Amino acid sequence: MYSASDLRKGLKIEMDGVPYDIVEYEFYRPGKGQAMYKCRIRNLLNGNVTDKTFREVDSIGQPDLEEREMQFSYNDGEHFVFIENRTYEQIMVGAEVVGEQKHFLAEDMTVKVLFHNGRPITIALPSYVEKRIVVTEPGARGDTATNVTKMAKLDTGFEVGVPLFINEGDTIRIDTRTGKYSERVAKK
Repeated sequence: MYSASDLRKGLKIEMDGVPYDIVEYEFYRPGKGQAMYKCRIRNLLNGNVTDKTFREVDSIGQPDLEEREMQFSYNDGEHFVFIENRTYEQIMVGAEVVGEQKHFLAEDMTVKVLFHNGRPITIALPSYVEKRIVVTEPGARGDTATNVTKMAKLDTGFEVGVPLFINEGDTIRIDTRTGKYSERVAKK
């Protein structure tokens, strides 16, 4: 169990059997009475963010969380299959857990899977991935006065805004946290 004085940004806590991550944290002492800890917490199961105030005497649960490094193997339509790097155990993760990150997964990619009470609840991809452009319109020459972008479709079906000089067949680096173009990867 944590006490209220243990609270800080990034700490994982559990309330009513649900794991939360502290996103923002503020300590304040009113003129009269006990010190208070105002926190903005994010539900790790569904992503909802809420505000919660803790008193100095409150006890807060410590969640049973485990993070494992795993390799993405394949998608069978309903589930994404990951393999434990040490034991070669296969874990099936539901599409609702993977969410929009499915567009950035590649075969044999190493990811971190967070488990709560033995159940996978989130995956963390590498910060950047490289993907190939399948479809994009040719850019107009000389149109470089502003930061103009055009839409390009990746090999996974995801569409991203890219600069005009990017062509079909080019490989680009994408920031998985934002889903935006980062840079073109040099041809080898």
